[in-house]
Amino acid sequence: MTNYQNKQTDYLKLNLETKMVRGGTIRSNFGETSEAIFLNSGFAYNSAETAESRFNGEAPGYVYSRYLNPSLKMLEDKLALLEGAESTCVMASGMAAVFASIMCQIKAGDHFIASKVLFGSCYHIATKILPNYGIEVSLIDGTSKEEWENAFKKNTKVVFIETPANPNMEIIDIEFVANLCKKNSAKLIVDNIFSSPYCQKPFELGADIVVYSTTKHMDGQGRTLGGCVLGSTEFIKETLLPFHRHTGPALSPFNAWVILKSLETFTLRMERHCYNAQKIAEFLETNPKVKRVLYPNLKSHPQYEIAKKQMKNGGAMLAFEINGNKKDTFNFMNNLKIIDISNNLGDAKSLITHPATTTHSNISSEERLKIGITESMCRLSVGLEHIDDLTEDLKQALK
Repeated sequence: MTNYQNKQTDYLKLNLETKMVRGGTIRSNFGETSEAIFLNSGFAYNSAETAESRFNGEAPGYVYSRYLNPSLKMLEDKLALLEGAESTCVMASGMAAVFASIMCQIKAGDHFIASKVLFGSCYHIATKILPNYGIEVSLIDGTSKEEWENAFKKNTKVVFIETPANPNMEIIDIEFVANLCKKNSAKLIVDNIFSSPYCQKPFELGADIVVYSTTKHMDGQGRTLGGCVLGSTEFIKETLLPFHRHTGPALSPFNAWVILKSLETFTLRMERHCYNAQKIAEFLETNPKVKRVLYPNLKSHPQYEIAKKQMKNGGAMLAFEINGNKKDTFNFMNNLKIIDISNNLGDAKSLITHPATTTHSNISSEERLKIGITESMCRLSVGLEHIDDLTEDLKQALK
């Protein structure tokens, strides 16, 4: 530990904006104001006895950066404050976090439930990887209470949902599913990436575990890969960390530092993201060239009432369908002058995606149509540009 005297503050009592600027900081003996980057891979010990006590858990301290180091520790502490979680484990990417959160607690013969609408890589895990390990998988309509009630079995161990879902913004009632999980002794994992912790707090609704790609919104400027898993201290230390430490999906300390610094402006950025997204959703809904708009904060959204119950606002993501076919949709995208075509999201720059041919292209066309991913659907991650410029760009491209 450092010998610089850090201020002892009860950060839990502070407002979110202050937590993101002040929380989690560890200062070295030099007393730097901006957190230092600890790029070392290992640590030296004063004695063999010290090394032994750190490895057996009797003494605090760091042993190897694949496990933890001061840069990662600061990020984990700040993310726990952001989410309102007991503990956090950061990882190399969002998908590393998703995979580890599932695999650390499931085995052959267990049953896994997920909603049908999933990001392409999550869908691959559910349909291709888990069955190879002898795990029974059920994919259901996440908006159907009846399907949820009928899905659980005696061997159900893990339930995984995205809400809002990627890419069609489907909303799942977290509290309803969480109550079913508790009745059936299953753990609920919520992928909260589309919403971000600014817009939705799954733990307050009964979730056991929450996962993020810190690349999205948290870094928010398209620079780093990263992910995190949040949960109870018991789950993180006793179930997740043994899997993480021995399989190695470690986050780079440099990436951790970038994300840590980005969180200082997280609330400011999310406020603008959400404002812009709301305005764009309202604009698109009135444009005759647009068939439909899917945004949680629009009354036209199929699960609007659930969204109002569990989300602070509509978030930065929306989906919409062009009145036309794939060629018309590509033509619209190619005529955008400000908004970039990209499969990423949660960036300061507005980014548009054609899910059917990119992020969800690994799903068969039949399955895509069943969950509403058409060839005229676009997914829009709304950035921080001026709203008038974004609206004008969409308007001229739709012409």
